[in-house]
Amino acid sequence: MAVDVGDKAPDFELRDQHGAPVRLADFRGKRVVLMFYPLAFSGGCHGELCAIRDDFLVAAPSDVQVLTVSVDSMFSHRAWADREKFTFPLLSDFWPHGAVAQAYGVFDVEKGFAVRGTFVIDGEGVVRWKAVNPVATPRDISEYLQVLDEIS
Repeated sequence: MAVDVGDKAPDFELRDQHGAPVRLADFRGKRVVLMFYPLAFSGGCHGELCAIRDDFLVAAPSDVQVLTVSVDSMFSHRAWADREKFTFPLLSDFWPHGAVAQAYGVFDVEKGFAVRGTFVIDGEGVVRWKAVNPVATPRDISEYLQVLDEIS
């Protein structure tokens, strides 16, 4: 079942690249950009997360938290984050396999990983914007800043 604009964002708890538990509910009062991506170390995902690191985080308001999610293990995320100096949470939806991506309606069951789904969630936990792109279609990171300006 897909999550739509206006829906309460499904809460979840996943481990980040350091093994720390991260709950969506812990970010109430902040705006969250929740990004699902297919796989760590892949070309398209690398470009997108580097754009988050280099461009988006520099320009984003201080009340915005980026959370990224893939089915990769916490250990893969740690190696990737260390190599690329990603400081935002890379969350592991490893087990049950893709359960959070499934809850948001962005899990590709045939391929076993998430498509490029992005959800902007307001401080009350409501989805205010979403975009779902096929695996081969990269996202426009600059669009997130425009969306955040509209829902400030």
